[in-house]
Amino acid sequence: MNKKIIRRIAIVAVCVTLLLTALTGCMTAPADGTGDDASAAAAGGLGIGTMVVYLVVIIAVFYFFMIRPEKKRKKKNEEMRNSLAVGDNVTTIGGMVGKIVNVSGDFITFETGEDRVRIKIAKWGISSTGKDAEEPDDKAAN
Repeated sequence: MNKKIIRRIAIVAVCVTLLLTALTGCMTAPADGTGDDASAAAAGGLGIGTMVVYLVVIIAVFYFFMIRPEKKRKKKNEEMRNSLAVGDNVTTIGGMVGKIVNVSGDFITFETGEDRVRIKIAKWGISSTGKDAEEPDDKAAN
């Protein structure tokens, strides 16, 4: 597995553990039914304020380790797709490789291989450009 995925899974596991700890601690109430924070803490449970702090920390961890990186990745992909130009080598999300011959609005047309087949697709279907998308050497395969 990818190290980033493993790290994110570990972070989510820690957050879930913290959440469960906070909820379990808050549910422990004193036997006399007063329910104030001081008596809950004295009885071994966590107070409402502690639970709120835990929840804020969990939300912050989710934001900085899951939501923010995903937004950055989407922005980077959008910039790459907006900068497509004629002559760029591209790979589609379906795995087709070719060279762009026309860019018009939200669509591009690219040629594949020596047979010069032209395919028109939406820009969102491009997965990578440049060296990552170089065409394989057809003559080497023969």
